[in-house]
Amino acid sequence: MRATVVRRTVLTASAAALALLATACGGGDEKGGNGGDGAAKGDAASSAPAAEALTAAELEKLVIASADLKDHKVAEPGKDDVFDPGTLSVERAECEPVAQALSSVPVGKPAASAQRLVTQESDAAKKGMPDLAELTEEEAEEAMLDSLDITKTMTSLRSYDADGAERALAALREAGTKCAGGFSMSIDGEKQQVTKVTEEKLAAGEDAVAWTVGTELDGTSADTKVVVFRQGTTLAGFSSFNIAAVSRGEAFEQPTAVIEAQEAKLG
Repeated sequence: MRATVVRRTVLTASAAALALLATACGGGDEKGGNGGDGAAKGDAASSAPAAEALTAAELEKLVIASADLKDHKVAEPGKDDVFDPGTLSVERAECEPVAQALSSVPVGKPAASAQRLVTQESDAAKKGMPDLAELTEEEAEEAMLDSLDITKTMTSLRSYDADGAERALAALREAGTKCAGGFSMSIDGEKQQVTKVTEEKLAAGEDAVAWTVGTELDGTSADTKVVVFRQGTTLAGFSSFNIAAVSRGEAFEQPTAVIEAQEAKLG
């Protein structure tokens, strides 16, 4: 996709250069006018191809797959893994883009989408549960948490026509700034409080935003890593959650391996 953007830029620049060259060599018309110059520039501008969204079939080929990652499981999300965008409501309208990215539902109006659920188990989780009867109460509790040390990342690719991807990412960045202090939201009938939207550093794609989003539901606090980067007309989004980290009150890292693999695949 980056090559496509560069190729279009080169073609547009070449057309403009040829128009200027023709004007310089030919001068004005026989009456001394320069009307041809304006026409040539107009023709060059109108011939520049508009950015087009990738199709659903193209996104399916580009979305992350098991072969792209080691020690991760990649699967199509089930109906219980995704939210209906129509069930999302946000107390403050300016915060809606953050709520959408957090919930892995579309920001703006994409032309096509593809999603995958990526799961990474820690070494302790892979071992499964030990015989709890042989453990103390504290050891058993720790073993149960170890078995839940699993990071799940909903990965979404969404393609947009024209500058839709750029506008969607700009809306996300603005919402993250305006709503850093939190807001109330509800999705699928479940109300929760976003307590913070903390910016993180991330270099990915042509432009990117990254946050740690703190939430509180029924008295339980949790952090979700939210990342969105743009490559051409496509946004790649990641909403990542670790159950054990939430239970222990520990921080966990961005799903770097997933982000890098998806970035490499988009090119």
